[in-house]
Amino acid sequence: MPQNISALVTNANAIKCLYYNEALSSSDISGYIGKSIPHAIKVLNELIKEGYVIEKGYASSSGGRKPLQYSLIPDTHYIVSVAISQFYIQIGMLDMNNRFVTEIVQHEFKLYDLQAEELAAEIEKFITQAGFEKNKILGIGVTMPGFIDPVKGINYTHLECKDQSLVEYLQQAVSLPVFIENDSTAIALGEQKFGAAMYQDDAMVINLGWGIGLGMIVNGKIFRGHSGLAGEFSHIPLVKNGKLCKCGKHGCLETEASLIAIISKAADEIRQGQSSSLANYPSIDADAIIEEAIKGDVLSVKLISEAAYHVGQCLAILIHIMNPATIIFSGKASVIGRLWMAPMQQAINEHCIPRLAAYTELVISSLASNAQLIGGAVLVVENIGKVLEDKMEALNKEININQ
Repeated sequence: MPQNISALVTNANAIKCLYYNEALSSSDISGYIGKSIPHAIKVLNELIKEGYVIEKGYASSSGGRKPLQYSLIPDTHYIVSVAISQFYIQIGMLDMNNRFVTEIVQHEFKLYDLQAEELAAEIEKFITQAGFEKNKILGIGVTMPGFIDPVKGINYTHLECKDQSLVEYLQQAVSLPVFIENDSTAIALGEQKFGAAMYQDDAMVINLGWGIGLGMIVNGKIFRGHSGLAGEFSHIPLVKNGKLCKCGKHGCLETEASLIAIISKAADEIRQGQSSSLANYPSIDADAIIEEAIKGDVLSVKLISEAAYHVGQCLAILIHIMNPATIIFSGKASVIGRLWMAPMQQAINEHCIPRLAAYTELVISSLASNAQLIGGAVLVVENIGKVLEDKMEALNKEININQ
């Protein structure tokens, strides 16, 4: 179990603001934690004494005394982030400066076939091969599709465990605190703290991936809705196409615009004799379509443009309801953002009241495919404090009992 974290727990708000910023002055920290500057200095001195914080030199100044800045020492603890999609698992380890300290490993799994014990084994294997002692790891952030209750630690859609929650099972299996969150909500967390949603009070984050997810930031906070299940953007009933969605309904946005739908359409077009460089691939997957679209393959560009237009139609609905300042496109397929933008904007122009649309900016994420992993690390950091402490105490009791 992680050791010597009492200073982290006691000064959780200061740790969080330092994690989200490379360097801050005592005045900055005072503003973040809502305490006086002398109190902030006292906190910093305690964290320096405990080996968590270091002085980083003086900031630039346009006049007057230059403020001394502080940063977290990166290697005091680490965070394991586990990003699960429909077809693979990615695992990475980040330090206390939000930097990856290992290669990101990827394993192919079909989510509907994945078992909790397989997931636990992959996490344990990653930690062992990374060579980091478990007492240096603060926690594990698991992010994945599905209807998720992060407080109860349950995914109601996938990886149900008999007689206990998924989080309880994973914690017992790997002997580390585990936190769980929906993948699109996690991406919104990553964008809020390190990406295009920084300093945004109202932003909608679209997860362009195997499905099309939505994470919402409202009044500066992640919005989950009454029962925590808000954001099912991809299941907006869009077209009467007769296609059955995995949710059990027909005509959802996902049946026309997800990467899964694009792959299916590409395969159909190739079988019908459509000329495309995709025909040179032994099997067509998302990476092939993205790569060929970037190269200018006509069919790949056409399929992505059609999907983007449908996304834009649903964005028009979202703008009418939420009136967001920013819509951010993140996730796996955001790397071809320029191909999505024009048709999405066209659909918004056609279907949205101009006065509303004029106040919403469309932005491509700079975090791209790492957004979910970064969001998983943020998930752990957000729980530094009593929640993390309670998990550690419960695990320590269980370990002592088993010994």
